[in-house]
Amino acid sequence: MTMGRLRTAVRTLADLDLAPEELLTHLNGQVNRCHDQHGEDLAGMATGTTCVYAVFDAISRSCAVARAGHPPPARVSADGRIDLLDVPGGPPLGPGGAPFESGELALADGDILVLYTAGLLQPGGTEAGSRPNTAPLAGRLREALAEAVVAPHPSRRAPGLDDICDHLVRRVVGDRPDDDVALLVVRVRGLPRDCYVTWDLEAVPENVGRARALATGKLAEWGLAELGFTTELLVSELVTNAIRYGTPPIQLRLIRGHTLICEVTDASSTSPHIRRALETDEGGRGLFMVAQLSQLWGTRYHARGKTIWAEQPLPDSNSADSPGAHPQTPHPHEP
Repeated sequence: MTMGRLRTAVRTLADLDLAPEELLTHLNGQVNRCHDQHGEDLAGMATGTTCVYAVFDAISRSCAVARAGHPPPARVSADGRIDLLDVPGGPPLGPGGAPFESGELALADGDILVLYTAGLLQPGGTEAGSRPNTAPLAGRLREALAEAVVAPHPSRRAPGLDDICDHLVRRVVGDRPDDDVALLVVRVRGLPRDCYVTWDLEAVPENVGRARALATGKLAEWGLAELGFTTELLVSELVTNAIRYGTPPIQLRLIRGHTLICEVTDASSTSPHIRRALETDEGGRGLFMVAQLSQLWGTRYHARGKTIWAEQPLPDSNSADSPGAHPQTPHPHEP
């Protein structure tokens, strides 16, 4: 029950496009509220919970990672090098937790990330809230990864992810684990360069029309002309808002992945809000229209401002042929 509650909280917070360390801070607050509301019995189940949260940007190939009591992820580079990633760690979730930090690393297509709970390296089990000494078994994990990934596989060019998981559990944990083990193996693949385009825009009203023309031209090139009308409206509203209320520089980006995503970035950190404009109001309908026209939309904050994005489903006729529709192609900002 406790894990279900925290998983729901993670998914809700993920929709807010929070940075990994901010998400863990909010999740830690959820555990503390559980402690305040339900007392020691129920809160004791949540205290000591560990979590690792990572966000991969499929365009920049960067990955931001924050940890709360989890051991560091491992990476198997496309060239076969194996590393335990040096990303900042934090205490398990619960009362008295210190501030969390995140680290960022660059990944390449074909790299493999291995995320796991301490039970994988600590077959003897750990008590909630403790910090297991995984160093003695880290070498064992490296050896197992080398066997599973780097060693030649005569029957196929690359081992499947299921095969890697099975080998790691069998080789490191054995048949009778004394602690629960969670293991996630991910092979990284970014979006091809021809699946996205970025334009720099000057903060002048005349550029709203230019932005619409640039977007419709690219959609025609991608064979998505039927999305032109809706995309023009989205681009017009987002660029207009950035020019009126944001701060230069302003960028417009279109991404053709699983869906069509329109992003507008500016250097202001002001928070956009939807409001229902009165019939007599001359403005104030921009984000309301964006919410009505898009499948999903949101705001992502970063060190130099914010990005407002809006997502549309691809037409069925293009979904099979689009690079973004391939089941292994990630969403541009997939947690």
